[in-house]
Amino acid sequence: MKIKCLIVDNEPLAIKVLEKHIESIPFLSVAATCHNAFAAMELLNKHQVDLMFLDIHMPKLMGHEFLRTLRNPPKVIFTTAYKEYAVEAFELEAIDYLLKPVTLERLLKAVNKLNSNALYEPKEEHSIIDEKGFIYFRSERKMIKVNYNDIVFIESMKDYIKVVRENDKPLLVKQSISSVEEFLPSDLFLRIHRSYIVSLLKITAFTSHDVEIGGYEIPIGRLYAQQAERIVKIQ
Repeated sequence: MKIKCLIVDNEPLAIKVLEKHIESIPFLSVAATCHNAFAAMELLNKHQVDLMFLDIHMPKLMGHEFLRTLRNPPKVIFTTAYKEYAVEAFELEAIDYLLKPVTLERLLKAVNKLNSNALYEPKEEHSIIDEKGFIYFRSERKMIKVNYNDIVFIESMKDYIKVVRENDKPLLVKQSISSVEEFLPSDLFLRIHRSYIVSLLKITAFTSHDVEIGGYEIPIGRLYAQQAERIVKIQ
């Protein structure tokens, strides 16, 4: 089931950029686009959408002002050229706050938050959704779905990361390890080194200096030693 998206922006070029990015993400679809808040209000009164990409600076009614008027708003990701409204956006419980021009990587990072914040909760009858959730990585010119339970560890390799999976070949993704760390659930994954994030559930043995996981020995960085104490509590 795809997540139905509404784009609200008074800039036609900005709408086109978002449409192109959304088309690249398999679990998203553009349900409609609107050029102002009043058109969006009329549409939301007639149709249900799951996620709204909402510009802030629009004529007559600003995006954050418009959101305050809605009784049952969809999930919202703000898109804007202005930094000064970020605090207010998160007070309105926005999923994320994207600065224009919006890149595909930044959009994907925002949308991946929905997997843990749950636009839809996993149901027993839908085996395509892992009970622990999933994320999408852009690799080999396509979006590849990876269940959290399949990730053994993630290794930083300069401008790329290597996602080592259980029973599948590793993925090479052009993304920083810090950006991945931000949206992985902290109860399942732990950064133990500047170059490594590991799955807590896959650890088979550990010392104060390293962990054994998936047949690999991965060092615990000096700066991450205190954080790595969580391993003891998990095992």
